[in-house]
Amino acid sequence: MIRRSLDALYLLAGYAAGLGLVTIFVLMMLLSVGREINFNVPSGDDFTGWALVAMAFLGTAHTFKKGEMIRVGLLVERLHGPARRAAELISLTIAASFLAYFTFQSGKLAHDSWRFFDMSTGVVSVPLWMPQMGMVVGLGILLIAVLDELVIVARGGRPTYEPEPPKTTEELIERIAQGGGV
Repeated sequence: MIRRSLDALYLLAGYAAGLGLVTIFVLMMLLSVGREINFNVPSGDDFTGWALVAMAFLGTAHTFKKGEMIRVGLLVERLHGPARRAAELISLTIAASFLAYFTFQSGKLAHDSWRFFDMSTGVVSVPLWMPQMGMVVGLGILLIAVLDELVIVARGGRPTYEPEPPKTTEELIERIAQGGGV
């Protein structure tokens, strides 16, 4: 039950990031075509930037869990057995610590913006806590995803972001041909 809920949360965040990407596309097209036909989208640049931030942060948890996030595994990938598990646990603990700090600080920023009634300075005045929430929620979901992986690895499981080892030589060749990792 919890596993399905967490996977649904990551997928929902991925869809929300996709919606942000579509929003950016629509706004950019309206802004570009609008210049040619003398049509203006008030604060269109602001809304595009906020959608970009929301898209980037909301998409991180889904990307992380699917193993598509860029990782520097120079050390971890060379280790095997208990040493590799220990390195994964240390890496995930450090990542969770940093993410907890960033999530807290971005939440504090959004709360302060709400508390002090901070507003954007564009043509369309928007309370700043609203676009800041995309960052806060995205970081929070990524923190949950990293903690999820930490629990999986601590219980002796294989991280979900790590692909299954190839079972056949053909599968290995196919992965390499597609540009994927081994």
